Formats: sequence, structure tokens, C-alpha cells
Amino acid sequence: MSTAAKVLVVDDTPLNIKLLGDLLAVKGYRVTAAVNGEEALKKLAVEIPDIVLLDVMMPGLSGYDVCKRIRADPATALLPVVMITSLDPQQERVNG
Repeated sequence: MSTAAKVLVVDDTPLNIKLLGDLLAVKGYRVTAAVNGEEALKKLAVEIPDIVLLDVMMPGLSGYDVCKRIRADPATALLPVVMITSLDPQQERVNG
């Protein structure tokens, strides 16, 4: 059984998933990816990672929508979530 931390990377841009996944894998993290919010929530229902890296801007469920659902579920309410965005950093910190 591996003791490496599990990271769920959620982004609708495959290149971003690859970049983050490769960087984390080199550091020894076990990376799982989801290409949208719905897929991320399905994966969270099966296995809870140690942290979620979550894109803010995605079609369908936004990163904010996904984060709200993560926080609403007692099983994942305390799960660390890092919001990733290319939007205005100051305003997005407030929204996050």
C-alpha cells in the first residue's frame, strides 16, 4: 500500500492536467484527474484524495460550484481544496 499523498486535479484543459500531474508525480504524489466538475464529484464519491486542485472556470459546474458541494458533504467538508485560476487574483481570493 502506497503512502504517497493522493491529489485530485480538476481542470477542463488537458494540457493543464498534464502539467500539474507531471509536476506532482515527480514529487511522489499519486495523481488522479477529472476534466469537469461532475467527473470530480463522481471520483470523490469513490475515493477521497488528500487534496483537490480545482480550476475555477469550467463548463457546467464551476470550481466554485464543486467546492460548495465538497463543503456541503460531511465526508469531504474538511478536505483541502486549492482553487486554480487565471482570473484577477485579488477578486478570486475573495470569491474563494
